[in-house]
Amino acid sequence: MELAYIPSPSRGVLYLGPIPLRGYAFCIIIGVFIAVWLGNRRWVARGGQSGTVADIAVWAVPFGLVGGRLYHVITDYELYFSPGRDWVDAFKVWQGGLGIWGAIALGALGAWIGARRRGIPMPAYADAVAPGIALAQAMGRWGNWFNQELYGRETHLPWALHITSSEGGRVPGYYHPTFLYESLWCIGVAFLVMWADRRFKLGHGRAFALYVAAYCVGRGWIEYMRVDDAHHILGLRLNDWTALIVFLLAVTYMIVSSRLRPGREEIVEPLAADGPVASGGSAEGAETDTGAGKPAASEPKAEPADEPKPKAPAEEPESATKKS
Repeated sequence: MELAYIPSPSRGVLYLGPIPLRGYAFCIIIGVFIAVWLGNRRWVARGGQSGTVADIAVWAVPFGLVGGRLYHVITDYELYFSPGRDWVDAFKVWQGGLGIWGAIALGALGAWIGARRRGIPMPAYADAVAPGIALAQAMGRWGNWFNQELYGRETHLPWALHITSSEGGRVPGYYHPTFLYESLWCIGVAFLVMWADRRFKLGHGRAFALYVAAYCVGRGWIEYMRVDDAHHILGLRLNDWTALIVFLLAVTYMIVSSRLRPGREEIVEPLAADGPVASGGSAEGAETDTGAGKPAASEPKAEPADEPKPKAPAEEPESATKKS
């Protein structure tokens, strides 16, 4: 008799009348909101405008969902295109199956399009949203718990995951909760990136590269524990090779970027940098109005107190006329 274990949900979907409410989809949606909320706070702290992160996310999120699904379908094509399989299932995202590698790659393309339309440097935007993406992944992994998928080898540890479903070749039993391991790892990665960003003032995409490298380290050993079917190359799962290659690319980028472009961007959003000037008039007008208290060139000299003269109508300074 097991004294302790993590129970699996009896089902991953609830019905509100005819409308299905799926736990997997909820986890992804909540993760997106977390990423946008935290990314917006970090973007504003860097000098950007509030709402910019959400505007670019309108491009990044759909691209990311398509990329994540494409990666999963391509790398596990036999689940959809083998004899006896229905290829229509490839479009059923709510049943699970989003590859983070494809989601990040195609999501970055969507973010680049959105950033380019606003004249924003993509590396600075990536640095701002990196911790939020890690937290979104942490939340999204709980969708695998609802679907009773992506668990590890059999174990009798107190935190073992109790699998009850026998669908899709599952064998009921107690297994390592790799979804929980990866969720906790992603939370740690988010805090690591935020700490390193404050400590070392990471810029030009290096905070994002740190997130990628740190995530790959955890994904490597977690992937090694999983028992679901996967393609193997030289004895390693395909995702292990992907994590290794992406890790090396991220570390290389951090080293090269720190040498070529040290420091951090001073201006991340030109419109935000020009905001105070725009609200007070033109740049010339703002500079003159706050010009260290210097008197205008056309200001008349004060007359001696003992020789009063009749007051003449005040003439408008020539410089003021030009400004209007």
